Amino acid sequence: MTTPEHPAPAPQPPVPETKDRVYRSPAGIAGGVLLLAIVLWLGIDAVVAGEGRTPWLALAALLLVVPLVVAYTLRPAVFAGEDRLRLRNPLRIVVLPWGRITALRSGYSNEVVADSGAKYQLWSVPVSLRARKKAARREARRTAGDGRGAAGRGGFGLTGQRAAAAEVADGPVRAETDKVMDEIRGLLEARGQAETAQGEISVRWAWEILAPTAAGAVLLGVLLGVG
Repeated sequence: MTTPEHPAPAPQPPVPETKDRVYRSPAGIAGGVLLLAIVLWLGIDAVVAGEGRTPWLALAALLLVVPLVVAYTLRPAVFAGEDRLRLRNPLRIVVLPWGRITALRSGYSNEVVADSGAKYQLWSVPVSLRARKKAARREARRTAGDGRGAAGRGGFGLTGQRAAAAEVADGPVRAETDKVMDEIRGLLEARGQAETAQGEISVRWAWEILAPTAAGAVLLGVLLGVG
């Protein structure tokens, strides 16, 4: 009960939730859209214009192929939040609290290592050796250019100062996926010891992909077996 002497406390504004950072592969999405368009065009044409068992075979093939195309191109994503890292891979969804992650590795693929020793690949952050080599060449050219600019001014003239300032501001040239891994490592370092970033690792199979794929495979096998 409130009285003039004891007014009700003013309502507190809601605390805004921090949105997860989402990392996806633009090349994978573009390739997936193109591949889906081709598969659907061929499949629908076979269903509409085909004769005999052809429409049924086309439907079974679509049921088998379309989920797999979606799974390996459009579906993969990495969600980095304040308390956890969620990997939406083609056939599994993995949720790792920051406190359970021991390392993020970048070799021929990008992967996260849990404290149990289990490794999970980041499908939506693929490693591009070509992009790495290109970034290394650009960094070498920039470093050589900065050195020439500094030497032209007695080693630290105006041009050299600007080049040094640009290098500090921009940092070394790196491939885009390596920059993404650096951001995720930064979140791991910042949130790894947080109390809310502890918990159990969750791994769930993507039945929304596996179920129609299995149904399509069974139906296609039956149709081909009946002959």
